Amino acid sequence: MARTTDETTAIRAAEGGSEKSEYVKQIFSDIAPRYDLLNHLLSLNIDRIWRRKAIAKLGLSRNPAGRYLDLCAGTLDVSAALAAEPAFRGSIVAADFAEPMLRAGSSKTRGRPINPVTADALRLPLASNSMAGAIVAFGIRNVSGLDAALVEVHRILEPGARFVILEFSTPPSKIINAGYQLYFNGILPAIGGLISGHRTAYRYLPRSVANFPAEPELAKKMTSAGFKDVSWKSLSLGIAAIHVGEKPA
Repeated sequence: MARTTDETTAIRAAEGGSEKSEYVKQIFSDIAPRYDLLNHLLSLNIDRIWRRKAIAKLGLSRNPAGRYLDLCAGTLDVSAALAAEPAFRGSIVAADFAEPMLRAGSSKTRGRPINPVTADALRLPLASNSMAGAIVAFGIRNVSGLDAALVEVHRILEPGARFVILEFSTPPSKIINAGYQLYFNGILPAIGGLISGHRTAYRYLPRSVANFPAEPELAKKMTSAGFKDVSWKSLSLGIAAIHVGEKPA
């Protein structure tokens, strides 16, 4: 069966083609109203557990009153969870280049020190050495230049600050991966497309994961960007992984 123009664009964007930035911004703007519903439904709410584990890696106790970056913040789930941490007394800059996503999560900012900012991960409107930590959940694979984004995050972090990446990965077990691929490439796009009304957004998702660096390669890229003590931990049998790196003091 011949691919539609939209499907071809989705594939090229997932592979890092020149249209990636605009394509990603458009699809996330389109699905913003249904994003939270689908996110929790399609992950069976496991994404909430993963986010809590990622936030724990930030080491908030080292600077509970600091200013933190939630990169590719989307509908602000991470920002809200971070602000709700019992010991947290700081503030959060929630940056995303798809403004409709930030707007869809605006109710989560009420009474919380969350400051949404429409900004590209490659050109953050933040001073160098100004953030006590940074976290990105399921967004780093969508940037148009991964290496440049890692360098930009390194720039804005204070010396000694941590950068935490939570991202999908590919399970190493052949049996688990077979079931994962069936769900990710068949069931998820069908449900996502039906509920969101967007034909290709949830087809882009599994392709973007397939084209994203594996854990050791991402760790090497973080090290090349200037981070030290880079480590990673697999979650849920390899469906996702948390990477942590620190800007040298």
